[in-house]
Amino acid sequence: MEFLMLAKVWSASLVGIDAVKVGVEVDIAGGLPGMVVVGLPDTSVQESKERVKTALKNAGYAFPMRRIVINLTPADLRKEGPSFDLPISVGILAASEQVKIELLETHLFLGEVSLDGALRPVAGVLAIAAAAQRLGISGLVVPADNAREAAVVKGISVYGFNHLSEVGQFLADPTTHTPMQVDVIEELERSQTSSFDLRDVKGQAHARRALEIAAAGGHNLVFVGPPGSGKTMLARRLPGILPPLSFDEALEVTQVHSVAGLLKNKGSLVSTRPFRSPHHSASGVSLVGGGSYPRPGEISLAHRGILFLDELTEFKREVLEFLRQPLEDGHVTISRARQSVSFPARFTLVASTNPCPCGFFADTVHPCTCSPRSREQYWAKLSGPLMDRIDLQVGVNRLKPEEITQQPTGEDSETVRSRVQIARDRARLRFKNTDLRCNAEMQSSHLRQWCKLDDSTRNLLESAIRKLGLSVRASDRILKVARTIADLAGDEHLQTHHVAEAVQYRTIDRMQ
Repeated sequence: MEFLMLAKVWSASLVGIDAVKVGVEVDIAGGLPGMVVVGLPDTSVQESKERVKTALKNAGYAFPMRRIVINLTPADLRKEGPSFDLPISVGILAASEQVKIELLETHLFLGEVSLDGALRPVAGVLAIAAAAQRLGISGLVVPADNAREAAVVKGISVYGFNHLSEVGQFLADPTTHTPMQVDVIEELERSQTSSFDLRDVKGQAHARRALEIAAAGGHNLVFVGPPGSGKTMLARRLPGILPPLSFDEALEVTQVHSVAGLLKNKGSLVSTRPFRSPHHSASGVSLVGGGSYPRPGEISLAHRGILFLDELTEFKREVLEFLRQPLEDGHVTISRARQSVSFPARFTLVASTNPCPCGFFADTVHPCTCSPRSREQYWAKLSGPLMDRIDLQVGVNRLKPEEITQQPTGEDSETVRSRVQIARDRARLRFKNTDLRCNAEMQSSHLRQWCKLDDSTRNLLESAIRKLGLSVRASDRILKVARTIADLAGDEHLQTHHVAEAVQYRTIDRMQ
């Protein structure tokens, strides 16, 4: 039996949340039967030899009993994961002339193969689909469970199959199969309303106002107060007042979750803003991402959403310090000996903490049992540079007895969200010629342009800087918050009362 001997199939490998086109070259030659994979494959790729051999036999194909060499190009790029099972299988079938080769040059193949020939979903398909579309690939062949995820990318035909034999039928006659179609508008409209409604919160008008400002401007927020005052309850209601994801934002979020292998509902588009709440025992690697072959951490999984750190002062100081650079830059770069990758991390930090170790400092009912020294050590876990990056530092007081017993009377999340959306629309109109999406992303040059101060407002800010010992970064944060307050009020220019209110949200600065 004579073979074509050489075939080339296109696949892809992930580098961070981006993808690199990988060629799978299959050569069948005379000699003792065996299969060799070269091109920096990891263990899971090496193991694909046995999976592919058994899957081809069980799918009804003949496995060539010759020497098979599989080369993954480029040879200096590490290849990992089971996603190369399908392209290796197709390459062997093409080289042994069991399938037609006309589509191999224009299509990219991706998927894990079971021993019975069934195709299993893999992680990172959305990132690979986006890269394939940029590279001019016309079609993508993936497991059926990954098809909806990949079909979100426009300009590329996505075919999803359940079995290896179906891929062979597709290569024999592509006209018998239609590409997957996804209605992006419908995907985004599937966004579910948060089950946590702001109406459930009793009292706490000051904290509710801070929550609205944080949502309108994308500002970082920390609640400080005694146990049971409602800090966590308030924080969990922030997603319910945030505007829905735009398509571009949903695509970014879905891509990160796809790389992390966390997509649900068979790979549909993520339509709700992420809300990540790691435990205070979390390590630095789990928070920012990492590993020998870096994967996104909690801050990247919270991209375009919320990272909630409950009991902030219980986190290790060195772990919290990892947040400083991502909070400022909106991305995190992880460097390893083999490679360096960058993950997006444009999130809103929301945290809660007690005012002291016992939790009752300045409480009107329970006396504080902490010494000044213990309180000083307690707050020392939060460094000055980190607190500078938290725009809103809000004190949450104990509820009065009459507030506890009465029914909630505050606005619901829908009403607040409508005001937040209007404020965001004002900011978006202002930023139409920039890459900015909200006030919290403004830099110093933007503040000079959109946060101009008159003499009385400047005197107020200078007085606050002197009394609170604020840094340049902290004073810039005050101006960003003031800009958001003005947007909520519908004012084009900053006024004295906008800045005065923004200064009031520096609770921790005033406590220390």
